[in-house]
Amino acid sequence: MHPDLKTVIELQQVDLKIADLTAQIEAAPSQIQTLESQLNDFLHAHEERKLRLAANQKERKELEAEIQTVQGRIAKHKDQLYQVKTNEQYRAMLKEIEGEEENIRKIEDKILEKMLEAEGIQKQVQEAASRLEGEKARVAAETQRLEAARQAAEAERGQALGHREVLAGALSENVRDTYERVRRGRRGVAVAEVRDGFCTACHVRLRPQMYNDVRINGTVLTCENCSRILYYIEPTAEPAAAQGNPSQSRGGYQLER
Repeated sequence: MHPDLKTVIELQQVDLKIADLTAQIEAAPSQIQTLESQLNDFLHAHEERKLRLAANQKERKELEAEIQTVQGRIAKHKDQLYQVKTNEQYRAMLKEIEGEEENIRKIEDKILEKMLEAEGIQKQVQEAASRLEGEKARVAAETQRLEAARQAAEAERGQALGHREVLAGALSENVRDTYERVRRGRRGVAVAEVRDGFCTACHVRLRPQMYNDVRINGTVLTCENCSRILYYIEPTAEPAAAQGNPSQSRGGYQLER
């Protein structure tokens, strides 16, 4: 295989690795922010429930005070029963008392609703309180893992960038220029294997003569359709046990895609 071709294949592999590491590094802050947002949302919901529970208790006290007020009016009306002078006034006073007693029953129904609501909120508050420390620990541990992975990726990327510089420096100028130009225009992939007469990047069939030239791997050739640098790997004979297994990997260089 031509030295530049061998080097440019390795350079492509290194660049793909650098791209993966860069994506991992750049994703870490967003992932950490998502974890922090999840914890903040959990805390906010917990505080919101506690506020709702406090408001519920306040409303129940107000309703209970309202019952006492109504009971006071009923007691006053009953005292007035002995002061009325006509049957019509007496019946009117009884109707007033019945109306106030009906108000008490309605208020008691509201209090019961508030009590049932409070039970549900109290259960949620207790469940959240029991999970709170666990959630904090989970977020802290995951944040630490992501930060450690980011630092490791940065260190690995630094080594890969050093290796890339060596490989790029070993290429002839025209091959390096071709590689960099195509890589910028083809989403980071400037090298493609030829398989069964096709460029595996753009899936266009090569001309027969071009296919024969690429199979020699004696010079650096580019795809006439997508401009990627082409290389060829001679298929290896598969063991009998691997016959018919499409997942069997081919020998030689394998570029990530």
